[in-house]
Amino acid sequence: MIVRQLKDVTTIAWGNGLSRRFLLDSDGLGYTVTDTIVLAGTRSLLEYRNHLEACYCIEGSGEVITVEGTSHRITPGTLYALDQHDAHYLVADPDSDLRLVCVFSPALKGTEAHSLDRAAASAY
Repeated sequence: MIVRQLKDVTTIAWGNGLSRRFLLDSDGLGYTVTDTIVLAGTRSLLEYRNHLEACYCIEGSGEVITVEGTSHRITPGTLYALDQHDAHYLVADPDSDLRLVCVFSPALKGTEAHSLDRAAASAY
């Protein structure tokens, strides 16, 4: 059995927020669970070329926008899944941080972080 508290997990500053990683590849489960903060007012162009990701919103609000421009509103109780390694914009509304519980498959090693200083989607 694995039991972890937020104060004990690996935390990565991923560019426009924090990814608190509760389960990693080294845990042997085959997936990662994160508690992710997206900073208020940020817009991030992201892509996961090597992982599938599902995100469940528990606080805040924002949008996930396809690169083609289709926008989906995110509020508490909303889940979105990137089942095609979809490049997307993740946008947090300006009034509060967006908080997501995310699952990655296969699992993350733990040190992955985005590079948001370029025109192309940040990928890992």
